[in-house]
Order: sequence, then structure tokens, then C-alpha cells
Amino acid sequence: MLISVSITALLVAIVAGSPVQTSSYAVKETHLIPRGWEKIGEAPGEHIVALQIGLKQGNFEELERSLYEVSDPTHPRYGQHLNETEVNFLIQPTSETLGSVHSWLFSYGIETSSLSYSPAKDWIKISLPVSTIETLLDTKYSIYKHSGGDTLVRTPKWSLPSNLHPHISTIQPTTSFFRPRAQKTTLKSIPLDDFEALAPPASMPFIPAVETVCNTSAITPLCLRTLYGTIDYVAQVPGTNKMALNDFLGESNNRSDTSLFLQKFRPEAAPAAYTFDVQLINGGVDEQTQLNATELANGQDLEGNLDSETLLGIAYPTPMTAFITGGSPPYRADLRTPTNSNEPYLDWLNYVLALEDIPQVVSTSYQDDEQTVPLSYATAVCNGFAQLSARGVSVIFGSGDNGVGEDGTCVTNDGQNTTTFLAMFPSTCPFVTSVGATKFIPEVVATDTGNGFVSGGGFSRYFPRPAYQGPVVSTYIASLGSQFSGLYNPDGRGFPDLAAQGYHYSTVWNGTEVILDGTSASTPTISAIVALLNDALLAAGKPVMGFLNPWLYIKGFEAFTDVTVGSALGCGTDGFPAQEGWDAVTGFGTPYFPKIKDLLLRDISRGVERDIQDFGNSKLKDDDSM
Repeated sequence: MLISVSITALLVAIVAGSPVQTSSYAVKETHLIPRGWEKIGEAPGEHIVALQIGLKQGNFEELERSLYEVSDPTHPRYGQHLNETEVNFLIQPTSETLGSVHSWLFSYGIETSSLSYSPAKDWIKISLPVSTIETLLDTKYSIYKHSGGDTLVRTPKWSLPSNLHPHISTIQPTTSFFRPRAQKTTLKSIPLDDFEALAPPASMPFIPAVETVCNTSAITPLCLRTLYGTIDYVAQVPGTNKMALNDFLGESNNRSDTSLFLQKFRPEAAPAAYTFDVQLINGGVDEQTQLNATELANGQDLEGNLDSETLLGIAYPTPMTAFITGGSPPYRADLRTPTNSNEPYLDWLNYVLALEDIPQVVSTSYQDDEQTVPLSYATAVCNGFAQLSARGVSVIFGSGDNGVGEDGTCVTNDGQNTTTFLAMFPSTCPFVTSVGATKFIPEVVATDTGNGFVSGGGFSRYFPRPAYQGPVVSTYIASLGSQFSGLYNPDGRGFPDLAAQGYHYSTVWNGTEVILDGTSASTPTISAIVALLNDALLAAGKPVMGFLNPWLYIKGFEAFTDVTVGSALGCGTDGFPAQEGWDAVTGFGTPYFPKIKDLLLRDISRGVERDIQDFGNSKLKDDDSM
């Protein structure tokens, strides 16, 4: 009956030539323009935007509960990851939500046949001109330019009919100024004059000593494999086990450079440079031709090459997939809007969530300040990562390269310009694993005065501390006392969760060897090690690691090497210090593969004791009904 009434109303509206409005418009979201962005003009009405409408998910709370249960080594469901159908069933919107949104769009002449959907139908995507969206959302778009040169078409405020507020969580691109940038402010080439990367010897009849293969001024796969204990591990189920990386912002992974790198630093892996899988998403381009002068000046593919060379250099012969996400067509550049205005993270998430077979670990080295992202959008993207994690995918991000914040930028985005430490998103999402960076041996917090690189860390102002961090992070907060009071949220999700070398990585780019810094180096390192751990688990008939954090905070930390020297310098302060146990700059420290593998292969579901009271009403706690 409700459907019949809606159709009748719509037919009347079409005849009358006006949209159906069951309630008046009210502001749904406002977000102040972040620091560094400047309005430079009105958005052209004909500019096409790929609008993504996030619908209220049907039962995300149940998905979250299931995620924690299958990720908790003390729970009977540990390792029983959900499949695509099970995840989609839990988060699909109600028929009321879908019907209400369809009716609203149809009242503006937008047919359901022109809509595309995410696998669970919790996202609707439609490409529309700015002029139409301005009417649809009762808003006004403008062109904004960042001090770094980027331009976006955005609005600081948008509205919906009041009756739709409970049904729509977010709509983007509207208020989000998120730039999923590689950590290139500090991921810079360094002259090689004083550095020499050590190539592997022709044969290695024994496991080499770390000090004989590691020149910490030029880190190589041989050094990393020796330091972290994967040097003598032979992958057993490549093909069943897979790994992936993400490329955004025009980045790709040059096969020729990757081949040159592997020929020098892991010769047996060199053929993989020409066989790894590439999947292009929404206009992504797999650039394999010679870079032009502008691309070279911008350091294009530095990030992409670092990722592919590190993953293959450590985890070969595990098959690798490169997801290259471009801007959503039909984007058309013009003089006023020369760069894409769409949201690549959502494009990638919806693409990969539609895959039946997803690589079991995904490495991503792109982030931005959390406060540049509206809470609604950050929550929607974070919930997407939860869907991946529930399906047994380890989602891994770098913690940022500016410590607690780059000097001169440490102010709030609430119009008050209050001094604050800057958290990094998506590292602040509780459903991903965040990776900090170290340097030297013994390892300390990675910094580089030559380019301003400082491994990042801190606490979210959006996401509360998850139960799995419980007393561990509380202890660290207590140790800080009143230091930094007011500069961070002591109740927020703390990051990073762990760390790895991220200083002076040898990388081949444009046919030459360069040295790079950044959590963009430590992130694929950890991802490669997780890939090999998954290999060992699968070979033993066990499930892959999936969402690492509950295991890491309950038991896994025992197999990591604590880092206690250094701090997350920034914002004119020393920043959060490294210290014994978990800290907000190196997490639990760096991995040692043999110890982690042995720990995982034990029946830890019987061997771990946990004080349930410490975790209160944790999502990790068994259901009362079980």
C-alpha cells in the first residue's frame, strides 16, 4: 500500500512538474573549510560529479560484533570469517530506507535505472552536473584550491528533507576535503653519494647476521628479511595466498623499475615484476611509459614503485595485485577545475567489496589529517573497512609522516584555531591496522632532519578507544600525566598498532636508485610479513590472520620487539614518547616472523587467559547466550 501511494504521488509530481517533498529541507551536515584550502570561485553548473549516497546500514552493530568475535583468539568463532553474502545481508539497508531514497531521487527526475549500487546497496552512485546536485541538496558548490596546488569542487553545507535524515548517513563529494595523498611531503629521494645498498651475495649457505647485511643508510629486502626473520621461510601456498597494494592520485607501479630493483636485490623474484596482476578502477591508468618532465618533477610513481618493490622483495612468490584507482568518469577537466573532484576511497572500497576473492592483505600508504574529513564520511569509510576485515582481509595503513603534526599546521578546524595535535585518517579507524616507522639497529623512532620526516602517531578525535586497546592504552595515557593535556583526545583510538623500518629505503625509480623515507615504506614491509604469516597458516590448514588488532593486543604483542627510544616530534613539542609496552609512536614495536609464526600456529584459543573485567562490556566478550 505504501508503494502504491508513493507511485501515485510521484505521478502527480511529474504531471505538475515539481518534485515530491514529504517534509521541508533541513541542514544535514556542515564542515568548515580546512586550513590550506581557499575558495577561488563558483563551481561551473555543468561540471560532472560522481555523487555517492551512503544509506543507513541495516545491522552494522551485528557485523561489528561478528568481526570482533572472528578476530578474537579466545572466542569460539575465531578465524570463522564471513563471506560476501553474509556481510551484505547484515548491512543491507531496509526496504523503507531504499524506498524513501528512491522516491526522493525520482521526484527530481532521477530514474532508478540510472543508479548504480554497492554490493549491499548501502551506497548509491549517480553522476550528475553540479547544478542538479545543488538543487537536490539545497546547497551551493564552489571551487577550492589547496596550497599544494590541488583543486576540488566542494560545499561547506548541505541539506536533505527532514524525513530522509534517518535514512542517509552521508553524501559525498560535498563537505569532505580529504586528500588521500601518499606521504610524499617526506617520502623524498635523497642523494646516493654517501650511501651504498648491500646487494645479496651469490649464495647464502647459512642465515647471515643482521650486521653483515644491513646498511641502515640504504635498507634492502635482504636486510629486512634478515632483521625480521623471514630470510629462510619458503612460501608454501602461493596462489591460495595473495597480497595487494593500493595506488591513488595517478600512481602506478613501473614494471621495468621493479624488475631492475629485484634483479639487484632479490634476483629470483625478478620475473614477478612482469606478472603481477593490475586491476584498474574508475579510470585508473597503468602508466608504463617514460615519465615526462612534469611527472618526474612531481615524483610520480615513487610511491607506487616503493610499494611493489618492497612487497615483492620480501613476500615473493606470493602473488601481488595492484589496485589502481583513478577519478570517476565522466570527469572532464577545464581551466577552473583541472583536477578530479571525486572520492577515490569510496570507488576502491565498493569495487573490492564486490569481489568474491579478495587478497588477504591490502597495503595502503595514503592518508590525510582526520579533521579534513567530515565525521559522517570518516565513519562510512571506516565501516567499509570493517566489512573487509570481517571477510578475513588485513587492512593496513601507514601512521603518517609528520609526528603529532607538522609545525605551523597544528590548529583545530572548528573556527577556533585552537592548538591541537593532528590525527591521521584512516589510521584512526578502529577496524584497520596502523603502522609506524623505525630506523637503525637497535631500532628507534624514525626521523630525518634532512626532509622533516617523523613517524606519526596519536589519538582520534572521531573514534573512541576500541575495547581491544582497553587497559594497554589506558596505562600509556596515565604515564603521560598532564603532559600534552588538551592537545589530544585521551579517550580516542590510539595509533599506530605496530611498526617497522621506514628510513632510507633503496628504491629504483626512473631507472635509477634513490633513497626514500616514510611510513609508506614500513607499511608494505608489515604487509609483506603478514602475507607470509598467512601463507604459513594456510599451509597448516588454519584461517588467515584477518583483522590483526584483537589478536595483537590480547596475545600477539609478545612476539614483537619493543621500541623505547624516540618520540613523535611535531607541533613545536617532543610529541608522544616511545616507551616500554604500547606507545603512540611505534605501537607494540617491530615484528619477528619466527616468533609470530610459532605463536599463531599454537592452539592459542586454549592457551590465552584474559581478564574479561578489564574489557568491560567489550565487543570481544562472548555473547551471554553462548
